[in-house]
Amino acid sequence: MPSDEKALRARSALIDARALDPVLLDMRPLTLITDYFLICHGTSNVHIRGLADAVRDALKGESISPFGVEGYDDARWILLDYGDLIVHVFAEEEREFYTLERLWSDAARLPAPTEDERENG
Repeated sequence: MPSDEKALRARSALIDARALDPVLLDMRPLTLITDYFLICHGTSNVHIRGLADAVRDALKGESISPFGVEGYDDARWILLDYGDLIVHVFAEEEREFYTLERLWSDAARLPAPTEDERENG
């Protein structure tokens, strides 16, 4: 699956699981480590794990598994590494502390789908 489609599918899974403030950053012009960062946060450890599970389940349906998962037990910052897509699921405090969006502020933000696009696609 192309990296852009994988990133959009993961973002859709996060939106469906009620992730807070999901942001998709296009990292391709800035680094060779990945094509996209997908960043969001949840409201509790259970919610944060559920968000990570939603991404894994959505991509597992396409026979795509992460190369690595970090932070799942603590559920303060879960990182799912798909190579061309890195998903960061934070607790709100950790997201505010690490401010990845500011650190990578040169990265283009891919716009979130409109409600009509979500219903029709």
